Amino acid sequence: MNPTDSNATAIHPAIVRIWHWTNVVAMVIMIMSGWRIYNASPIFPFTFPSEITLGGWLGGALQWHFAAMWLLVANFLVYLVYGFGWRHFARRLLPIRPSEVRHDLGQALRLKLDHGGHDYNAVQRLFYVSVLAAIAVTILSGLAVWKPVQLSWLATLMGDYEGARIVHFLGMTAIVLFILVHLTLVVLVPRTFLPILTGGRRSAKVAPTSTSSARGERA
Repeated sequence: MNPTDSNATAIHPAIVRIWHWTNVVAMVIMIMSGWRIYNASPIFPFTFPSEITLGGWLGGALQWHFAAMWLLVANFLVYLVYGFGWRHFARRLLPIRPSEVRHDLGQALRLKLDHGGHDYNAVQRLFYVSVLAAIAVTILSGLAVWKPVQLSWLATLMGDYEGARIVHFLGMTAIVLFILVHLTLVVLVPRTFLPILTGGRRSAKVAPTSTSSARGERA
């Protein structure tokens, strides 16, 4: 950061960093305990190795799962309020233009992706919006599995109880795939890791989406 730039702002505000790391804890617990719950009554012809599950047995896994569920839901609602109320989504994640996604995906495949400073490129924005949608679907399907009678209308939308289980599993799978891609990108561009810990600093003179906006105007 330029010491003369008194208008520098955090790359990741404190609320985003808190949400991110709280989400990490909640997701790890929910995914690992969820695998143990799945093993008790598999949907598909495979199970997960017990070494990567949490809970020890079905009852223990359910306790971990429900405890993390409340943390995940509360954390997600706070993030939605911040995202819409403080225009975080509009400033950092939207719009997502197909032309930008194609361009940035091609660059990523050639390991030449321009991150535009510390700002999200189009591929990252698409992934982040997609995983937010996957989290929402996973929460709703989880509620349908948990309360199939009280929330029968929700379960019916997903093809009844077994359909809700499948939707829940697919939502979890999408989240796991996102995590794998996310970690891969962090390894490829390690300078993006420190700001999510410390917040980082960015000069206010640079518009957050100037690179993508300019490219969008040319598209």
